[in-house]
Parts: sequence; C-alpha cells; structure tokens
Amino acid sequence: MIVYGIPNCNTVKKARTWLEENGFNPEFHDFKKKGITAEKLNDWCDVFGWETVLNKKGTTWKKLSPEVQQMVTDKKSAIEVLLQNNSAIKRPIVEVDGKPMLISFDEDQYRAVLK
Repeated sequence: MIVYGIPNCNTVKKARTWLEENGFNPEFHDFKKKGITAEKLNDWCDVFGWETVLNKKGTTWKKLSPEVQQMVTDKKSAIEVLLQNNSAIKRPIVEVDGKPMLISFDEDQYRAVLK
C-alpha cells in the first residue's frame, strides 16, 4: 500500500492516522519531494476522472492565472498542469498492489474498500 500526498496536508494526516490505527502500514510517497510521473497521473485520471484528481477547491488551483485555469479542458491538459503544480492534486491517493483505490479521505469509504 502506498499513500501519495504531502505530509503537511490535514486530509493526508487524517488518512495516514486512520490507516495506521486500523492495522495498515503504508509506504508514504511525498510528491513534493519525490515528484510524480505523467504515467501515474494518467492512471489516476483513468480511475477517478481528471476532474476529481485536479483539486479546484485548493489554494494552488486558485492561485493559478485565469489563462492557465482556462487551458484545462481535458485529461491531457489537466495532467500537464498537475505536473507543473503537483499541490493541485487531490490528496491523498491510496494505491493497493499498484492499483489506485481511494482518493481524499472518507472514513466510511476507507472502511468499505479496505476491510
């Protein structure tokens, strides 16, 4: 199991705490330090939809210029923006056995998917 995110994000903290309290010992991938690949983003967009992977509610998205925001119209353009602004990725993303399973944190959803 791998949790992708950034360590200072409250949602990531909640997810990691829940996982540990429920007997999981996930690897943590800090995509601010380790980066993220276009291939990984493509996989996540295929599973969750690019509109979900791109966090338009976060401050990173809101700080982007209107021109950049308007360029995002499909998966390809979303991935291009996310590669340059990885803090705009909805987080955390949890993979189990290399497969994207969960995005963000909802305790009921985690319980249903992982137990």
